[in-house]
Amino acid sequence: MRKLFVPADILIPQEELLPLWSVVACDQYTSEPEYWDRVTEKTAGVPSARHIIFPEAYLETSDAGEVTAKANAEMEKYLSSGVFRKFSQSYVFVTRTLRSGTVRHGLMGAVDLSQYDYSAGSKSPIRATEKTVLERIPPRVSLRREAPLELPHILMLCEDFDCSLPELLSKHSAEMTVVYDFDLMENSGHITGRLVSGSLAEDVSALLDKLTSGSIGIAIGDGNHSLAAAKACFDELCEKIGREAAMSHPARYALAELENIADEGIAFEPIHRLALCSAGELLGFIASKNYRFSPVEFFAGEQRGSLCVCPDGETLPCAGLQALLDEFAADHACTIDYIHGDDTARRLGCADGAVSFLLPAFPKPALFPTVEREGTLPRKAFSMGHAEDKRFYLEARTIR
Repeated sequence: MRKLFVPADILIPQEELLPLWSVVACDQYTSEPEYWDRVTEKTAGVPSARHIIFPEAYLETSDAGEVTAKANAEMEKYLSSGVFRKFSQSYVFVTRTLRSGTVRHGLMGAVDLSQYDYSAGSKSPIRATEKTVLERIPPRVSLRREAPLELPHILMLCEDFDCSLPELLSKHSAEMTVVYDFDLMENSGHITGRLVSGSLAEDVSALLDKLTSGSIGIAIGDGNHSLAAAKACFDELCEKIGREAAMSHPARYALAELENIADEGIAFEPIHRLALCSAGELLGFIASKNYRFSPVEFFAGEQRGSLCVCPDGETLPCAGLQALLDEFAADHACTIDYIHGDDTARRLGCADGAVSFLLPAFPKPALFPTVEREGTLPRKAFSMGHAEDKRFYLEARTIR
């Protein structure tokens, strides 16, 4: 039987370091560098994941080569200075209490990159849910290629509508060692991790093999391009040392959190669009299409309204709007950003030279059937929660 998700040798920082160690995924708050400025100030001079990641809010203002070199040097220092505790061949049962009070569960482990293919039309058992933008992979590969560690913000999904896995884990939670339990920074809730090892890990692995045995065993929820970069690095390794040798290398796997799509704590939030351009030209362009389906609310300075963005009733609103924005941007000066949170999107759209569009949420039960039927969804079709709900960097794993 194929094994898509397995235990790993997981590194977790010493308990006293955790509150300042753990920072949110690098692709969050991309239009709010002030968030990352605060995090950078808080973590100055202490071991922190902030020092070994590259927040995308700084992509235009930082030198990628310099950031990568510093991050790799910092990783080596952390590895040699006792920052981490090591838990061999284990999972971590994650309980995340969000800012709203909602509780979400997950399982930290390693996903097999040899059974994942992000190319268009792929039928691999580990499946991308959105189109992979190939141009976004090389920068991430350059960050990972020489890194001694990986710190994941990847969230993956399986279908467990009977909730058999969380039931098993919850049944044994009192027996598990708590390996972290603390409040996340920037008022992002609380997180608790319990070690799943020994015979319990074997039982969990056996159940996972059954749960992930379908045509789509695991679907990617968040971190699609980070996982694609890990796959690209594994492919490079196969070319370098041969596939047989690479299959025994730690880079064959990528650390990720696996969650049950049926978990009541998982909400599919819309990812809104922000266009930095001439508002009048963009709104006029969309209006000129005379579409009659899927009205989407927009904010442009002091102007409010809605425009239909789909040519028919079958097209997803996110797909229709994205196609219009891409078409407009091809012939006009226009930068498109992807915004989490209704309030943030409204606020940013009210600035001069900006237009924000608020999209509806994608229905959770439709995810696996839609991907099976149509292939990948449009880019940024949904988000698993608001920005503060995203996975925080916490666990690590050696990949060299």
